[in-house]
Amino acid sequence: MSDSAEGDQSGRHDPLAPLRHRSFVLFVASRAILTTAQSSLQAAILWQVYDISNSALQLGLIGLARFVPSLLLSPFAGAVADRYDRRTILMISHLSPLAASAVLFFTTLSGSVNLSMIYGLMIAFAITSSFEYPARQSLITQLVPPQIFPNSVSFNSAIQQLGFIIGPAFAGVAIGVAGIELAYGVNVVLVAGAIVTLAFVRAQYGTAPRVAISLKTVAEGVRFVFHHQILLSAMALDMFAVIFGGAQALLPIYAEEILGVGPAGYGLLSSMQAAGAVVTSFLLVLLPPVRNSGRALILAVAAYGLVTIGFGLSRSFPLSLALYWLVGATDQVSVVMRQTTIQLATPNDLRGRVSSVNQVFVGASTHVGAIEKGTVAAATNATFAVTTGGLAALAVLAFVVAKAPALWRYRIPTAQEAMEAEEKAAASRAAQPEVAQQKAQ
Repeated sequence: MSDSAEGDQSGRHDPLAPLRHRSFVLFVASRAILTTAQSSLQAAILWQVYDISNSALQLGLIGLARFVPSLLLSPFAGAVADRYDRRTILMISHLSPLAASAVLFFTTLSGSVNLSMIYGLMIAFAITSSFEYPARQSLITQLVPPQIFPNSVSFNSAIQQLGFIIGPAFAGVAIGVAGIELAYGVNVVLVAGAIVTLAFVRAQYGTAPRVAISLKTVAEGVRFVFHHQILLSAMALDMFAVIFGGAQALLPIYAEEILGVGPAGYGLLSSMQAAGAVVTSFLLVLLPPVRNSGRALILAVAAYGLVTIGFGLSRSFPLSLALYWLVGATDQVSVVMRQTTIQLATPNDLRGRVSSVNQVFVGASTHVGAIEKGTVAAATNATFAVTTGGLAALAVLAFVVAKAPALWRYRIPTAQEAMEAEEKAAASRAAQPEVAQQKAQ
């Protein structure tokens, strides 16, 4: 295994091509370890918050604590990812979940943990995550050659989703068997391992961006997204569908009060979305890349809304597991389609800033969705919040399709088309003096 591009030019679909690039393998391994830790940490925190407060609204406020810093810092964080070494940014940002897990371990063990402390840790976690996301997304393009990038996105998602399966399941078992302290303690070890693994990653493809950090360069990434209707409509569709359709924040209520399955059942239920996502990701790896990505995205969101409604109404634990598995499977199709489109349609020196715009959309979908679910559930009940959310996701889909019909016709360019488009964009940008002056000397 090496970091050369040999064997990637044949034109035939090779599902294992990303594994021939050592830095990509190390990067994915680091992501798998970290995702396991972070998803376990999130599941443990949600359970502890509900255990302390017995409040659906408090579950929603956790999302607010994580989203507001991301909203404020993401544009600046994208410029940082286009200015400094992306791997270094990732390693520094990973210190936050390491510290959060350690603090929660010791304070829970001593009995001094409280909601204010948890919210403070989530805010600190959100600040560093704002810098982690654009650096991570844009670094992947520098670890593999362009012709296998779409397959690499699917492969990375598949391996990463394993962490989303293992993390919540482990947290649930740990809480039920040995207490929540075990989940926090193991997270400390896992995050440390992820940082060490990432230290051996080396970027091999594309020149390192050296864009100066300023309001003009930050705004450039925003303008790029809003001037490309396909990117904007894809981001918006995915964001609003998950805001209204996401049910993760209410899983403790479903497990404890509606389905009556306790901590172990909560851990299993929490991992089902990731289980559906990982199977779907591996299928996308094995199959030739989906070119009609706009059509796939729209159909996936339609299915996502329908299965969310079914999950909200279910009172059978096996049926709920199956439906939440389908939630993950349909959501993963849209994730892969969106990520591939964003990275291939964006020049390398803009990828950090464009990824930061996408981070705002992703953060809104996850955290604003948690706020929306917690608020609606507090005012009504969990079932009403989830089922109406699924209906709202379908309504958003109809609106976007009507307003942006080009999304249905959009197809991912071939590797050759993508390279030609990037070369053309780079030449055009280099010819603009006001942009060239922004580059660091």
